[in-house]
Amino acid sequence: MTPDDARTLLLGALNPAQQSAVSAPQAHRLVLAGAGSGKTRVLTHRLAWLVAIERLSPQSVLAVTFTNKAAAEMRGRLEQLLRVPVSALWVGTFHGIAHRMLRLHYKDAGLPQNFQILDADDQLRLVKRLLKNLDLPDDQWPPRAVAGFINARKEDGQRAGNLPETADFVAHTYRRIYQAYEAQCNQNGLVDFAELLLRAYELCRDNADIQAHYRRRFRHILVDEFQDTNHLQYQWLRTLAGDTGILFAVGDDDQSIYSWRGARVEHMLQLTRELPQCDVVRLEQNYRSTATILGAANSLIARNQGRLGKELWTAGNDGELIQRFEAFTDLDEAEFVVHRIRDGMNSGRPLSHHAILYRTSAQSRVMEEALIRAGTQYRIYGGLRFFERAEIKDVLAWLRLLHNRDDDVSFERAVGAPPRGIGATSLDKLRRAAHDGGISLWQAATQATPATLGRTAKALGELIALVDQIAGKTRHETLGALTETVIRDSGLRAHFDKDRSEQGEGRRENLDELINATRGFEPLLTDDTEIDPLTAFLTHAALEAGERQSGPGEDCVQLMTLHAAKGLEFPVVFLVGLEQGLFPSQRTIDEGHLEEERRLCYVGITRAREQLYLTHSGSRRIHGVQQSCVPSQFLREIDPSFVAETRPRAGVLHAPAMRGGPQLLRGGAAVMPDAAHGLHIGMRVSHSKFGEGTVLNFDGEGPGARVEVNFKRDGAKWLMLAYAKLHPAG
Repeated sequence: MTPDDARTLLLGALNPAQQSAVSAPQAHRLVLAGAGSGKTRVLTHRLAWLVAIERLSPQSVLAVTFTNKAAAEMRGRLEQLLRVPVSALWVGTFHGIAHRMLRLHYKDAGLPQNFQILDADDQLRLVKRLLKNLDLPDDQWPPRAVAGFINARKEDGQRAGNLPETADFVAHTYRRIYQAYEAQCNQNGLVDFAELLLRAYELCRDNADIQAHYRRRFRHILVDEFQDTNHLQYQWLRTLAGDTGILFAVGDDDQSIYSWRGARVEHMLQLTRELPQCDVVRLEQNYRSTATILGAANSLIARNQGRLGKELWTAGNDGELIQRFEAFTDLDEAEFVVHRIRDGMNSGRPLSHHAILYRTSAQSRVMEEALIRAGTQYRIYGGLRFFERAEIKDVLAWLRLLHNRDDDVSFERAVGAPPRGIGATSLDKLRRAAHDGGISLWQAATQATPATLGRTAKALGELIALVDQIAGKTRHETLGALTETVIRDSGLRAHFDKDRSEQGEGRRENLDELINATRGFEPLLTDDTEIDPLTAFLTHAALEAGERQSGPGEDCVQLMTLHAAKGLEFPVVFLVGLEQGLFPSQRTIDEGHLEEERRLCYVGITRAREQLYLTHSGSRRIHGVQQSCVPSQFLREIDPSFVAETRPRAGVLHAPAMRGGPQLLRGGAAVMPDAAHGLHIGMRVSHSKFGEGTVLNFDGEGPGARVEVNFKRDGAKWLMLAYAKLHPAG
C-alpha cells in the first residue's frame, strides 16, 4: 500500500475534526469525544496512522481500553486497516496489560512464576475464610464490604502498611483484615484484579531499569475512556509516559458516571495542567441521534460547571419532539410505556428497538409486571429479573419457611440469610440426620443437640425460635406488614445496611420494592379469594421468576439501569422515573454529587437515536407507602422547545393502555368497553373496605380486568373489577 493509499484509507471516511485528531503531529493530545462522535474509530485510525504513515514500530505503541470487548474490536479494526496480524501490538485492558507485564517480570514484582489470579468470587471466599480465622462474624463484617474496602485502598495505591495506626476500632479492624489478606495472598501466590494494577504500577515506579525499558519502548500511549480512570490507573499511565512518552487520551467529561468505582473526571483537566503543551481536539459531530435529542442533551449538560466544553450537533434531520409523559402513578407510567411499545411493534418496529432506562434496578419490577401482563418479551440487560435477585430470594425463602416449616430448600437459604454461624459442615450433618430419620431439615434442627452439632445446635435453636416468634407476631398482619417485619426481624435489613457501597444501596432499594410489591398485591385479593394472601403472593412470585427471560439474540424489549446503558444505543428510549429524590437520587443530592447525576441523565438522553420519552409519576409507592412525587429538576433544565407534553398536566386525563381494544371518550372521560361496569376515569366511587376514591386507570379485559382507584385514606390501589364491588359515591 502506497502512502497516498494509506492516507486515503485512514482519513477518507472521517470528518474534519476526526481527521485533525488522527493526523495530528506527534505531541500530547486530549480528544474530547462526545456521545456518538466516533471515538473508537478515531483511536483505532490514530494507531494505524502512527504505524502506516509515521512509520513507527507497532511494538512502540501501547493502547489501553477498559473492556475486553473494546480491545477486541480495536484489534479487529487494526488488522483490516494495516492488513497485517496485530498479535505483537500491546492492545488491551488495564488489567490485561498489567497481567502481561507481571508475567514477564514476575521476579522483579515479587511474585512466583505460576501466580494465580483471583476473580471476584474467589476473593470473596478468601475474605470469608480470613474473617472466620480472625473470629470476626460475617453479620458485623460483611465480606463484600470488606472486599470492597481492600479493593478501594489498592485503587488509591495504598498498602495495608500505608494505612495510619488509629484508636478507632472499625478502622483498626479493617487495617488488621487487610494485613491478613495481603499476607495470605503473598503466601499463596494470589493476585486479585486490583492487585494486578497496583503491583504493575509499583513495578514501574520502583524498578528503575524496568521503568526505563518501558519508557524507551512505548513512545506513544493511547487511552480510551480516559474520563473513567481511577487514581491508580492515572498514576500508572503517567509513570509509563514519563517525560518522553506521548499521551493520546480520548474521553468525554460529560459522560463520567462512575465516581462510585473510583473514576475521577478531574483527570481530564489535570492532564492539561500537567502537560501544558497538550492540545485539545473536540469531536462534536454526532452520528447517532436526531438534532432534537442532541439539543435537549446540550441544554441539560450546559448546567454543569467546570466542563472542558463542547456542543453536539448532527448533519441529520431534526426528528420528532421528545415526548414528556406525567403519569398518575408508577403503575400508570409502566402501562403507558408498554402501550407505546406495543404501538411501535404493531407499526412494524421490532421489540429490540425499544429500551427502558431507569436510575435504580428496583424500578424494573413494575415495568416487568406490566410487560408480562401484556405478553411482551423483555430482557434485563446486565442483570437479573426482580424475583431472581439474591436479596429478594432471601426474603422469599423466609416467607416460604413461615408458610411451610418443612420446605427444605427455603430452610437452607434462610439459614445463611443473613449468616448466623451455621457452616457447610454443620449443614451436611443436619442433612444426613434428616435423611436417616426420614424427616425435614426443620424437624432435624429441632432435635439437634450440642452432642450432635456442637455450638451449631445453639444457633439452630435461635433460628427456630426466631421463625416461630415472627410467625406469632405477624399472625394477623397484612401481607405488606408481614414482609416488612420479616425483612427487619430476620436481620436482612441490618445485614444489607452495613454495605454502604452502590451495590448495597441497590439491594436495600430492592428490599423496599419487595414491600411495595406485597402491599400492591393485597388489593388484587378479595374476601372471596380461596387461598390466603401469602400463598397467593408466593405463587405469583414463583410464576414470575419462572418466566424465562429472553436471550441476547431474541427480539425483546431491553430493560437496564442508566449505568448499564453507557456505550449502547437504541432507536426508541424510555427514560422513566424522572422524579426529584429518585433521579436525581436523594443520596447524590445530599452528598453534593448532583453534577454526576446530570451527566447520567445526559448519557440516558444520548442513548436514543430517533425517539425519546421522558416519563414521571405524580405518586409512587416508596418504602411500601404511596407518596406524592415532584418532577425531576432535570426536566426543567431541558430547553422546552425540544419537548412536547404527551398529556396536559390538567384537563383531559390519560387514556390508559389496555389489551381490550380502543377506548371510548364520553364527555371527556375515558371508559373501558364492556368490562368497565359503568365506571369511567375521574368517577368517584365507594369500596366497602377502603372507602371513597377516584378512578384513575383501567387495565386488561375479561376476568383479569383491573381498575386503579385513588382512595382518600389508603392512596392508589389496583383492584380486580370482577370482585371490587365498586359503587358510585353518593
